Amino acid sequence: MDTEIVIKNLNQYYGKKQALKDINLSIHKGMFGLLGRNGAGKTTLMKVLSTLLTVKNGEVTIDDVPITESKEIRRMIGYLPQDFSMYPNMSVYEAMDYLGVLSGLSKSERKERIPELLQKVNLHKNYKTKVKAMSGGMRRRLGIAQAILHNPKVLIVDEPTAGLDPEERIRFRNLLCEMAEERIVILSTHIVGDIEATCEDIAVLDEGELIFDGTVHELLEAAEDKIYSAKVSRLELEKIKNEYIVTSIVSMGNHANVRLVSENTPFEGAMKEEPNVEDSYMYLMSKKRRDL
Repeated sequence: MDTEIVIKNLNQYYGKKQALKDINLSIHKGMFGLLGRNGAGKTTLMKVLSTLLTVKNGEVTIDDVPITESKEIRRMIGYLPQDFSMYPNMSVYEAMDYLGVLSGLSKSERKERIPELLQKVNLHKNYKTKVKAMSGGMRRRLGIAQAILHNPKVLIVDEPTAGLDPEERIRFRNLLCEMAEERIVILSTHIVGDIEATCEDIAVLDEGELIFDGTVHELLEAAEDKIYSAKVSRLELEKIKNEYIVTSIVSMGNHANVRLVSENTPFEGAMKEEPNVEDSYMYLMSKKRRDL
C-alpha cells in the first residue's frame, strides 16, 4: 500500500497566535507542493509533520501511525529545513558517515549506502570536499542525501531553492522529482515556478488557512477567463497597478506589456489569456481578500 499522510482538524498555536487553522489534508506518493507567502504557516506545518512541534489540537497520521509516536514517525521522515547547515569542517563523506551512525546504520550499511546516495545527488566526485567549501546548491544536494540516508517514506523540503541560481534550481527540482518516484516528497515554497515545474497536487496556505487543495489543473481552471494582457503606455501603468492585480510587467520603451487579473474585460484593448500557475495563485489570493 502506498504511503499516506492524513491531517484532520489541525490547529497550531504560538502563544495566543494561531499559526494553523483547522487544516484537513491528505497527501499521497509523489511530489506534493505546499504554496504560500512567507508567514502563511508552511514551516509550522512542516515542523508538525517532522515531529519538531507537538500537535496542540487535531490529528496527524502517517500510514495510520499517530504523529505523537515520534520515534516511529522519525524513521519514516527525512527533513531538509530551510536553514540547513552541518559540520562545516568535515568532508562530505565524513559528515554523511557521522549522520549514518546517528541514524543507527551499521558500518556495512553506511559503506554501501553513502556512495550510492552521493552518486544520486551528483556529489560523488566531491566526497573529500569540506562542507564549508561547498556552494549553496551543493549543500542543498548534500542536505537531500542526508535526509534520505535512512530511506524514509516521506521527504520534506522547506524552501529548498531560495537563493539558488537558475541552473542549480532546475538541477535541484529534477533531483526532487527523482526522489518522488518511490516516496512522498513535500515541497514547501513561496516560489510558484518550483511548484509549476514539479508538482501535480498542491495545497495553498494563507494566514494559517488552507484556501486550496487539489491539482495544478484544477487551480488553473479556477482562473479561467480571469487573466488578461495588454500593451499600455508607461503613463497608464501606475493607475493599472492600483486598480488590478498585475502578475507581470515587461517594459518596452515608452510602453509596457502587462498581464493582470480581472473578473471582466478590464479596459479596451485587453486580451484574454490562458492562466499559468502564478496567475492562478494571484487570482486565488485576490479572491480570498475580496471574500473577507
